[in-house]
Amino acid sequence: MKLSHFQFDLPKELLAEYPAENRDEARLMVIDRKKQTIEHKMFKDVIDYFDEGDVLILNNTKVFPARLYGNKEKTGARIEVFLLRELNSEQRLWDVLVDPARKIRIGNKLYFGDDDSLVAEVIDNTTSRGRTLRFLYDGSYEEFRNKLTELGETPIPKYISRDVTPEDAERYQTIYAKEEGSVAAPTAGLHFSKHLLKKLEIKGIKFAEVTLHVGLGTFNPVEVEDLSKHKMDSEELKISQEACDIVNGAKAKKKRICTVGTTSMRAVESSVSSQNTLNPFDGWTNKFVFPPHDFAIPTCMITNFHTPKSTLLMMVSAFCGHDLMKKAYAEAIEEKYKFYSYGDAMLII
Repeated sequence: MKLSHFQFDLPKELLAEYPAENRDEARLMVIDRKKQTIEHKMFKDVIDYFDEGDVLILNNTKVFPARLYGNKEKTGARIEVFLLRELNSEQRLWDVLVDPARKIRIGNKLYFGDDDSLVAEVIDNTTSRGRTLRFLYDGSYEEFRNKLTELGETPIPKYISRDVTPEDAERYQTIYAKEEGSVAAPTAGLHFSKHLLKKLEIKGIKFAEVTLHVGLGTFNPVEVEDLSKHKMDSEELKISQEACDIVNGAKAKKKRICTVGTTSMRAVESSVSSQNTLNPFDGWTNKFVFPPHDFAIPTCMITNFHTPKSTLLMMVSAFCGHDLMKKAYAEAIEEKYKFYSYGDAMLII
């Protein structure tokens, strides 16, 4: 497969600017790989496709308010700082993206908050847009993190042209988010309401939680025609023994195992034993799933509609089959499904 196989024309008006009014009332396209059929449903109808003992694998990562706005010393120029990764908690070192990047050099200081209560110094220029900052703050580490939360805003994706609203802080977060560390939401999970999860639980469906902290690398464009030459950024991943027991127990009984989102898919496919069972994991993964790929763990997946040439689309193609995926996307555009982070959902069985 080549990069050009994943190009398609996506009308701009199909990029979702707002979430559905109710989480579980987004639209749902259901694709049956065996029957080669496409159905149109509501997301809450997803319960009809699962039975007692089936497993949903959920990514319980929590998005933190990663986008800050500061002012450069002397000039006062407004600079956006996007927190990517904490490098050292004692020294308060962070990998960040800055915009506009050309204005920021080593040694520059940035001031945050109306009272300039938080200061950062640029100590390294790592890439064209990336920097390493050392935050200077008098309080304890806990107070420092509280200050970041207070000054930061929900990092809704750049394609959304409107301002961030208080609603985004809640809606750009899954209801089962627990482990803070992502700069982007695992968006397929945004469609689950408390009510729907409860109904699934009553029906006997089990939940296995994994933690994959989503970095911006997930959204980095692929710039090589030969997909095998693309390098994914590493992301932090934890899979507990408890999650493995739930998944492997269901697998042994030939139950349906569904990854909720491409992040859950990448998580479980990163830690497969020689017997094709799920192994515990605590570390970093740069797994890139693209066609052809032999999936060891999931038998179905829930995902959103992705943008052209994205690594997420490539994973869906590998799972769904490329021709069926292309047919489904053509139909989604025709039927005016909403794409991307706040968009509609797809269930592939």
